[in-house]
Amino acid sequence: MAPEGVRPTIDPAEFIAATYSINDERAAKVNFAGPYLLAHQDLLIKSDSDITKGTDLNGKKLCSVTGSTSAQNVKNDIAPDAQLKQQAGYSECIAALQSGAVDAVTTDDSILAGFAAQDKFKGQFKLAGLKLSNENYGIGVKKGDTADVTKINTALEKMVSSGAWQTAVTKNFGPANYKNEPAPKIGNIVQ
Repeated sequence: MAPEGVRPTIDPAEFIAATYSINDERAAKVNFAGPYLLAHQDLLIKSDSDITKGTDLNGKKLCSVTGSTSAQNVKNDIAPDAQLKQQAGYSECIAALQSGAVDAVTTDDSILAGFAAQDKFKGQFKLAGLKLSNENYGIGVKKGDTADVTKINTALEKMVSSGAWQTAVTKNFGPANYKNEPAPKIGNIVQ
């Protein structure tokens, strides 16, 4: 939830706020406010793992959700000999990592940090910090709805200037030692 005083005055049913990367395919269907966070594809590994670069995954077991582009990116571009294990959800991948059934889990670092920050996993996992892609998270609104985009962007700018943005990032990801990028400039998409 946004801090008091920075909530846009639009119905929450009118927008999508999630780990929703801005890309051309989605932008053809919705308008985007933001971006509000620059995330990166990364790996979650055990705290004592010796994986330090993507090619270290060759011959190792990599988990992601079924149909994930993150896992395919690793297999196609970084570690073609990684053994891909697909699960229905990231919770299953995290359980497999915890048990030692896989060596790494891949998706956006913000999602991985969210798992690592949970009390039940404290100290067990770490992010590899590889920044394998740029994921500009935006807030989707109905195509053509520029008024709500403006309201949301204003609220985002207020969150950043008041310090509420950094407070929220630190509160939600800090326990995972997540090294976030600075708040992105509204409208600036990092390729």
